[in-house]
Amino acid sequence: MAYKNIEFTKEDSIGILTINRPKALNALNTETVTELNDCVGKIENDPEVKVLIITGSGKKSFVAGADIVEMSTKNPIEGRHFGKISQDTFTRIENLPQPVIAAVNGFALGGGCELACACDFRYASENAKFGQPEVGLGITPGFGGTQRLPRVVGRGYGKELIYRANMINAQEAHRIGLVNTVVPQEELMDTCLKVAKEIASNAKIAVQLAKTAINRGINCDVITGIAYEDEVFGLCFSTDDQKEGMAAFVEKREKHFTDK
Repeated sequence: MAYKNIEFTKEDSIGILTINRPKALNALNTETVTELNDCVGKIENDPEVKVLIITGSGKKSFVAGADIVEMSTKNPIEGRHFGKISQDTFTRIENLPQPVIAAVNGFALGGGCELACACDFRYASENAKFGQPEVGLGITPGFGGTQRLPRVVGRGYGKELIYRANMINAQEAHRIGLVNTVVPQEELMDTCLKVAKEIASNAKIAVQLAKTAINRGINCDVITGIAYEDEVFGLCFSTDDQKEGMAAFVEKREKHFTDK
């Protein structure tokens, strides 16, 4: 599938997926979401990609939201279909085996904030803005925002952002836990790449199992989550990387993981 609205590149073991509709501030229309879903499906099965970074093209916008021009003419059936394919795509991103970092380089509104929340964590440039403006347009968040945002920032902040339909800056997003850190825009991608490479240097299987355990645990009671953690913890002892990592520690030498 040839992409018109997104770009995907690889830098060593790091994948970089860029939403590329600068004239529309990288807003998500049906075509873009379809391309995004196709690309994520390929990344899912790409053993070369250990960490994925998602960002937007240009210096103004990560993703400014869903494409309101396209949405404005939809009927209830069409609106629900658009929401469903977008939800499914974002859930696929959330459940990728690889860790996913959102490099938020500007507006992350509506669908953009929802996309960022589907990533494992978020780094923001100083000019980033976050918000869920949907109720001001007569709709609810429809790409997972009513579920993921309160899980990321807590019920109070999540409800306030959705009910008020206002924007917050990067510093406020950092204060409430929506982003992990804020850096100057010119440093954003270098910072994300540095962190991605640190993650990629660790045992691939262990990182992916840890992600699965965290995601499963968030959606169940703590006893069930701990039981799953016990399973993956034991499973790690069947890997070559566990043997190498612990041998390197005991022998006080550099580790050399083989992802097995």
